[in-house]
Amino acid sequence: MSVHYEAVRVRVSGRVQGVGFRMWAREEALRLGLTGWVRNETDGSVAALIAGSDTAISTMIARFGRGPAGASVSGVETEATQLAEMPTDFRITA
Repeated sequence: MSVHYEAVRVRVSGRVQGVGFRMWAREEALRLGLTGWVRNETDGSVAALIAGSDTAISTMIARFGRGPAGASVSGVETEATQLAEMPTDFRITA
């Protein structure tokens, strides 16, 4: 059985900054074997790029909908994307 790999851009809105969201997202992504990045946006949202198996991505998107303790997620927007090269780790970026 072959595994399908993909990449998705995600924007999470609500009370998602100042609650440890990026650190939580990195830990969850690493647990799921995902690569990519996560960062705070100037509008108060959190943006991420997650890449890996479609199963792991679906699980992470569901987790984004809950967020860490202290977060209050009001929305999760996703957009499939094509990457020229798959990321090799998962980073918190500026």
